[in-house]
Amino acid sequence: MRPAAGAAGGTQTIYGLHAVHAMLERHPQRVLGVRLAEHRGDARARAIEELAQRNQVTLRRVDNHLLREQLGDVAHQGVAAEVVPLAPWDEDQLLTALTEVQAPLLLALDGVQDPHNLGACLRSADACGALAVIVPRDRAAQLSPAVRKVAAGAAESTPVVAVTNLVRTLKLLKEASLWVVGADAAAGKEAREVDLRGGVVLVLGSEGTGLRHLTQQNCDFLVRLPQLGAVESLNVSVAAGMLLYEAVRQRSAR
Repeated sequence: MRPAAGAAGGTQTIYGLHAVHAMLERHPQRVLGVRLAEHRGDARARAIEELAQRNQVTLRRVDNHLLREQLGDVAHQGVAAEVVPLAPWDEDQLLTALTEVQAPLLLALDGVQDPHNLGACLRSADACGALAVIVPRDRAAQLSPAVRKVAAGAAESTPVVAVTNLVRTLKLLKEASLWVVGADAAAGKEAREVDLRGGVVLVLGSEGTGLRHLTQQNCDFLVRLPQLGAVESLNVSVAAGMLLYEAVRQRSAR
């Protein structure tokens, strides 16, 4: 199950070579138009031109300064596209989708505020076949052009579920027979010691303080990742990728 494109209305601007290329390659029917800087004549820019032409998407060459004026001070790499975005899922859609997937894998982020971290988490979630990424509606990063650029197309294939109360959502997922596994550097077990082969939601905390106490209390297991160096903790997007791939490893071994 995937959310309908554009159900929330409006358009979204994405930018960056990888993000625009991925969108043209995966979902060309949702690309309304592409703007490409006049000075870009390299292989990656030509690939975007070819994809746009092949899929009959209007592409305009524009002055690079004009593109910066339109997009603001962002690393657009000389390309932007207007797209019909995926509508986010709500809690009910998520619970319905669980019934359609065997051993669903979910990622929940407890207050991650850096858009780059959210984008990187989305990219890892997509690569690992996660059904969706869950984020709190308040005091947390939401989908934005910056997130979509870092996600490099993953934001258009992996739904984001913005929920009012993350703890309540975790309780509903437990009632739906999913195990809730939280990441905590002080946990007694390593991730490899916990069975991640069934339906599971992996929960990671914010960049500064980690999982909130109430979130920890609603986890079935707390796990840590092995660390041999002197750095106190891993970046949340790195930790999310490692936990997701541990789940993939266990499922592949089965």
